Amino acid sequence: MIMAAMVGSALAMSAAPGGTQVATGGPPAVAGAKAVTVERIKVHAPSIEGNLEGEAADRDVLVLLPPSYGREPGRRYPVIYALHGYSIGAEQWTKEIHVPTTVQNAFAKGSREMILVLPDSKTVHNGSMYSGSMTTGDFETFIARDLVHYIDTHYRTIPRRESRGLAGHSMGGYGTSRIGMKHADMFGALYMMSPCCLSPRSAGQMDAAASKALEAVKTPADSAALPFLLRAQLATAAASSPNPGNPPLYLDLPVKDGQVQPQVLARWRPMRPWPLSTNISAICAATGRLPSMWATRTG
Repeated sequence: MIMAAMVGSALAMSAAPGGTQVATGGPPAVAGAKAVTVERIKVHAPSIEGNLEGEAADRDVLVLLPPSYGREPGRRYPVIYALHGYSIGAEQWTKEIHVPTTVQNAFAKGSREMILVLPDSKTVHNGSMYSGSMTTGDFETFIARDLVHYIDTHYRTIPRRESRGLAGHSMGGYGTSRIGMKHADMFGALYMMSPCCLSPRSAGQMDAAASKALEAVKTPADSAALPFLLRAQLATAAASSPNPGNPPLYLDLPVKDGQVQPQVLARWRPMRPWPLSTNISAICAATGRLPSMWATRTG
């Protein structure tokens, strides 16, 4: 509950209407709050190497060290991994949730000191969906394995699942649910805020102009010119229906020539966490472990 309270104090600032990212007014600093140390590092992700989309395997990561970290060299700390939403990266997210002020305030109000890690998972189409794909690279393994290993070997962590939390907003909430359930041996607490994409949905009949705009995309610049929701569909397709035989984007869309593609939607359905959660005992059978704390915030 301590981890949920701390992350909630920061994530609550990032809720925005209509699924967009907006500027928010920051909280006043708590009197006497001690400064955290913010480190900007690169973490190499073997799991992302060789992807078809050209995503960098060296990922930007922000690490926030608590006030006592430099003063108490013998002390070890729990860690929260916080996942940003679609269309932004970790650096932009820190501005929207007013880090480090919100984190310093939480510590000043009595939250247990811990390390906070914010990895950047923005891609050509504005978001990795925290999934594994030959097109984007395996961002699921990057978060659950590569990043955790790096942090545990470069910082004074408590290197066990009971001392790791995973949290996220929107696309990051989606990533938290999938990664947290599939890697219950790594994370003991999950906190999701306004998670997207939890259950399968039918594609319906897409507007002809929208379908034409998607099919016309050939380059990253074309993708960048799309409106939010159409670009998000490219990101979802890159994560859920990669196709190495379909250049230049190496993905299959759920609608083609105005017609729904059932075979593509069939590939999207297993990516949704809601069906996973109905079989969570089976998912975690290999480890015999479930997240010890599960919290979801929807507004």
